[in-house]
Amino acid sequence: MQRTDSLKTKLTLLAVCLGFFMIIMDVTITNVALPSIAKQLGGDISMLQWVVNAYTLTFAGLLLSAGYLSDVYGAKKAFLYGIIAFTLSSIGCGFAPHTAVLIFFRLLQGASAAVILPTTLSLIHSSYSDAQQRSKAIGIWAGIAGIGATSGPIIGGILTSFFGWQAVFFVNVPIGIIVILLTLKYVDCHEMKRKQQGFDIQGQLSGIISMASLAYALVEAGQRGWFSTWVVVSFILFLVFLCVFLWTEWRSDAPMFPIEFFKIPTFSIAVLNGMIINLGFYGILFLLPLYFQSIRGYSVFLTGLAIIPQPAFAALASYVSGRLVANVGTKLPIILGLFIAMLGEFLMLITQHNAPSYWLLILPLSAIGFGCALAMPAATIATIRTMPKGHTGIASSMFNTSRQIGGLIGVAVFGSLVNRENNFVHGMHLSLIIAGSAALFGCVITALFMKNK
Repeated sequence: MQRTDSLKTKLTLLAVCLGFFMIIMDVTITNVALPSIAKQLGGDISMLQWVVNAYTLTFAGLLLSAGYLSDVYGAKKAFLYGIIAFTLSSIGCGFAPHTAVLIFFRLLQGASAAVILPTTLSLIHSSYSDAQQRSKAIGIWAGIAGIGATSGPIIGGILTSFFGWQAVFFVNVPIGIIVILLTLKYVDCHEMKRKQQGFDIQGQLSGIISMASLAYALVEAGQRGWFSTWVVVSFILFLVFLCVFLWTEWRSDAPMFPIEFFKIPTFSIAVLNGMIINLGFYGILFLLPLYFQSIRGYSVFLTGLAIIPQPAFAALASYVSGRLVANVGTKLPIILGLFIAMLGEFLMLITQHNAPSYWLLILPLSAIGFGCALAMPAATIATIRTMPKGHTGIASSMFNTSRQIGGLIGVAVFGSLVNRENNFVHGMHLSLIIAGSAALFGCVITALFMKNK
């Protein structure tokens, strides 16, 4: 029996997907628990917002450095240590006696998640020697992202209602233990390690500061305003340290991230598409609960049911995408996915205050979920296939950093538009036009300049 068909390989995929599900679920699982946290631990609105935002900040800010360390020291070791750290920090969150302590452990959770994420793709890449089987596995991996993000509020609501807010963190403990045991027994990494020619400390620090500054600015822009002092200063810090990072990496003999990778059109377009896809998917996913509850008067339960078509069709498309890539390559699924997402986003412009019938919204919601998830695995595979051996972790980190930033931009910009407009629906329509136009742009540049991988 070939290695790709073995029980060991399937259990490796299970371990990787469980770990990936856990860190993606934690992006959204705490939202519904915030009122209970405030009641027991105290803290003003700003502190409660940082219970959510602290995780995103370190998650996005440390991805590039984590990917480099994965390449140098090995994906299995980084994945295992990341899962252990994430599990321990989850325990710390559950036992936090004050909101400030909870925020501290959420920062540690985000840092651990940054270590875990790039290793998941590296482990899949090294575990599957057959390209077709690898593409199918990455399709499953990508489907987990949509399921994890959208199931977070549902799982969080159930756990908080029956067991208290601590349960949204303690739920990670049994998952983490299972992943640790599976990793120790079944996970092997056959990926070639990247030779360490020195530690690029200036590149590491400038990369961390630039990404963390951008993440902070985008998180705070929706709350403080785009031209508030802290937001403007954060954007300036991002630009300054981004220039330092690029200059350092260009001149370094042992760069953390070789800048010449961006000279590869397929890599650059795939990374940009990752940002475009998440801008639309997560930006719209952020608006939908507000629309259904505030504008159409749905209950929390009905809102959860109303949103289901988007993640449900996303899971289906991820499964289809891996198989499609195995047969026709990466270019066609990306073009088709972005085009379908664009149609869904423009069709959502039919939304009004109390019209149309919800049943007419199922088609655009399904198209957005299906299109984004059809393109994402293909873009992921295109990114990995363009990289030389030993650089899978840093390539994965760059792609996932782009995805994280895209999601943050979508939430920040779309949130600002609906807040600034006196008419929520008008702000939502502007957001949909931006998302649809971005998808169209990605579709065009992919068709014109991207090679089929």
